Amino acid sequence: MASFFHSRRHSKRRYQAAILFFTLLLFAWIWGLLEFVDAIPTGNSGDQSATDAIVVLTGGSGRLESGFALLAGKRAKKLFVSGVYKGVDVRQLLARSQRNPKQLLCCVSLGYSANSTASNAVETAAWMAQEGFSTILLVTASYHMPRSLKEFRHALPGSTIVPHAVFPEQFKRDQWYLWPGTASLILNEYVKYLIASVRHIGAGSPPVGNR
Repeated sequence: MASFFHSRRHSKRRYQAAILFFTLLLFAWIWGLLEFVDAIPTGNSGDQSATDAIVVLTGGSGRLESGFALLAGKRAKKLFVSGVYKGVDVRQLLARSQRNPKQLLCCVSLGYSANSTASNAVETAAWMAQEGFSTILLVTASYHMPRSLKEFRHALPGSTIVPHAVFPEQFKRDQWYLWPGTASLILNEYVKYLIASVRHIGAGSPPVGNR
């Protein structure tokens, strides 16, 4: 009988410990989510200093237009667009953005191998090494910026990465939890951010030769 009650007490303690563990895990997850939302930019710095290059990550509205405007404003020597569909050339991108190819054609390069944010960073690192650049202005959507910075800082250790966010109209950062589309987008980005964080734990920076 004594052993029976001892076993029940032991099982109860294990159950309570499991409940406490998962409660703490849930609290940490929610706390991290709030920190992640706080890291999503609501504006850009007024700093107008130039960088070596502007890097645009494809995949959202307004990114290319913003990148071309920054290049036209002489914020960098060159512009690199990462993750371009094969078959698309510079002239087509400039035409879509209603830019004069004669003004910017010389200074735009395209990358075709990237299909994710991590590969955007690796593709850009290879191009940066080829050009001998060390500072970039990173252009992507505001909600995508925290994860992009994590991937780019991992792939480009020692480089200066200045964020320049684009703000899609459909993304409602203020009171995001009231907007199902925005909430779903933030949760998806947060999960991917956590996966990237775990992937980078204990992982060294990619050697220059393997970028």
